[in-house]
Amino acid sequence: MSDPSDPTPALRRAAPEVVPVPTIVLLALVGLAAQLVDGSLGMAYGVTSTTLLLFIGTNPAAASATVHLAEIGTTLASGVSHWKFGNVDWKVVLRVGVPGAVGAFAGATVLSNLSTDAAKPVMSLILLGLGVYLLVRFTLKGLRTDRLHLPLRSRFLAPLGLVAGFVDATGGGGWGPVGTPALLASGRLEPRKVVGSIDTSEFLVAIAASLGFLFAIGSQGIDFTWVAALLVGGLIAAPLAAWLVRKVPGRVLGSAVGGVIVLTNTRTLLRSDWVGVGDTPTEDIVLGLIALVWIAAITWSVRAYRHDLAAGRGDVVAVGHGPTDPVAPGDEPALVAADVDPVPPTR
Repeated sequence: MSDPSDPTPALRRAAPEVVPVPTIVLLALVGLAAQLVDGSLGMAYGVTSTTLLLFIGTNPAAASATVHLAEIGTTLASGVSHWKFGNVDWKVVLRVGVPGAVGAFAGATVLSNLSTDAAKPVMSLILLGLGVYLLVRFTLKGLRTDRLHLPLRSRFLAPLGLVAGFVDATGGGGWGPVGTPALLASGRLEPRKVVGSIDTSEFLVAIAASLGFLFAIGSQGIDFTWVAALLVGGLIAAPLAAWLVRKVPGRVLGSAVGGVIVLTNTRTLLRSDWVGVGDTPTEDIVLGLIALVWIAAITWSVRAYRHDLAAGRGDVVAVGHGPTDPVAPGDEPALVAADVDPVPPTR
């Protein structure tokens, strides 16, 4: 008989004693896909993984805890890779990572104290907001790099890290979607070093969030088989991400990922007690309209990429794990991505 004073019975029930093999395979594929996305964009591992975990019925706090435990391994591997390629600005890592760890610990504590029914729509709402941001940002604006080498100050990095860390823990993801666009929008750091520094500093955030969840809910609400499956998938994808970023424009990937996040979390909200229109024609209409907008956004991104490529933009850059290498003749379309706002030509 359960203790009525125990605050985590739902979390304990969320972790099955025996995980079916198809579920393990699915989770590994989720981790692989999420790391491919994160390695290409410098963001969205947590958002993508948590969204899919919620979609298959995982408890919100346990989902975020599972993702952050897996991220300890994936961010360590990613950080070492970025360091070897010279993509890390250690001053930025410390100035944004330490406040981010504080925010992540606080966010894990807040999420753990919410009931399951209350937490799921709250988390989906946060993820929906991040998904809308990704969709709009990458579809309409891309990434800007016209203010490189201006200094990044602690008064900007510390609040950014604190907010991004808190959102990351409460939403199950958000460190990259908040931190990477903010640093890229500042235009004061090379894109490859933005991606490398954010990915490396996320190691601190993942540790802090994991400790917060372990202190708040214990380990009973976490299935470590799920953690291992996500981790294995992420480790397999890490070296592939560097290749993928050279083949698929980041702008197109951003629109695609943003649409997935918006669609799945809108479905969760429509079926929650907040809205209560699940399995109705209203749900079908709303999701259908979102799918149409998503397709239009991807089409727009592809056309914008081709337009900027054909125009020979001088500010088109490669965004990925490695440094920007010289482009071999004939390889230009595969090695560049139109992810920046156009810069007016000088007269």
